[in-house]
Amino acid sequence: MLDDIGLEMLRLSGAGYCCSQIFVKLALDEMGRDNPDLVRAMAGLCRGMGDCSGPCGVLAGAACVLGLHTGKGHDMEQPEEHFDLMMEELNDWFRQRCDEPHGGIACGQIMNGDCSAPNPSICGALLSETYALVRAILAENGFDPAQGRGDDDGI
Repeated sequence: MLDDIGLEMLRLSGAGYCCSQIFVKLALDEMGRDNPDLVRAMAGLCRGMGDCSGPCGVLAGAACVLGLHTGKGHDMEQPEEHFDLMMEELNDWFRQRCDEPHGGIACGQIMNGDCSAPNPSICGALLSETYALVRAILAENGFDPAQGRGDDDGI
């Protein structure tokens, strides 16, 4: 049975968004924000960066969401000190999750060479598990996934 996030993932996929776009759209929605430019930019990470050989869009989207919460966004801001460790945790988990069943983290490896359309059973599960992990990594490091960076200083 799907929870609210799972249902929203299905809706977004049905509306034509790719994995990396869905990941960022879910995070923006959770923060109560709308940023079509960012969602459009995430399309560049779809389907292994367009040729099936690059990293899975789920991993790319997850990395971008961690950056959205912890990265540098303007001249007077510094990246959060735990960013590198958070990224390492994400990458280590994703590699462990994908290496055995798929042979790697590239979109083509995960999709058995066919990146023309997402496979709901593979991509949906991976997206859901990775989204839960990113939320947990943020929480473990003192970040509220519903609060974006800059919310307390008006930026």
